[in-house]
Amino acid sequence: MPESVTSRDGTVVGFETLGAGPPMVLVHGTGADHTRWTAVRDRLAERYRLHLVDRRGRGLSRAEAAGYDIRREGEDIAAVAEAAGGDVYLLAHSYGALCALEAVRLTNAVSRLVAYEPPRPEPGGPVVGPDARARMRAAEDPEEILEIFLREALRLAPEAVEAMRATPVWPARVAAAPTIPRELDAVEAVVFDERLAGIAIPVRLFAGTESPGYLRLAAQAVADRIPGADVVPLHGQAHQAMDFDPEQFTEAVFAFSRP
Repeated sequence: MPESVTSRDGTVVGFETLGAGPPMVLVHGTGADHTRWTAVRDRLAERYRLHLVDRRGRGLSRAEAAGYDIRREGEDIAAVAEAAGGDVYLLAHSYGALCALEAVRLTNAVSRLVAYEPPRPEPGGPVVGPDARARMRAAEDPEEILEIFLREALRLAPEAVEAMRATPVWPARVAAAPTIPRELDAVEAVVFDERLAGIAIPVRLFAGTESPGYLRLAAQAVADRIPGADVVPLHGQAHQAMDFDPEQFTEAVFAFSRP
């Protein structure tokens, strides 16, 4: 069932709800929308009332205010968590995990957070080189933007990109592709600093054992700065474990639930 809230700057943030139980808010990453959870949502909904967010600029959240800033995305997620009634289990992937780290400093409605590989450049090098970012901005076909991102930011092999193309959520990824360049700009500016030390809820990072090195390093960097946080490896998986090993992924999510 589609619902919506109005964020602090007037952006309308839409989300789908399903399932029964305590509230869980799910936040997708770059080049996606709420359908990126398709492979795991039914199993998660057996234990939780899911709120599957479309981040601003896509899907149910196209009515966004001008002037993009990742801090506004944190406000969006905080608004959804508060609408969900508080005591929220927040599950966030990739760029969405960066947005979630902003959100948990703005609201008391979140009681725990799983952040799956929030990205940050390795010291001394960008996530995506300037040539690739220029090609994304010049591309007229959103599918081309998405393919450049998958190959050069996530560093997926051609066969992995083809496997993703065959999934039912590929059209939604293509539709969201125009938002990729602005999110890459934000990633390049990410700094994990002392603000993370103020996060007082339980936090767990997921990191694929086969993910690019910069993503695994970033996950550990976040865990090192949040008191009590830890990193759980997703064995044999890279940045899309929910798609390619949904059983391992959901078991890891359930393992961080309240006793």
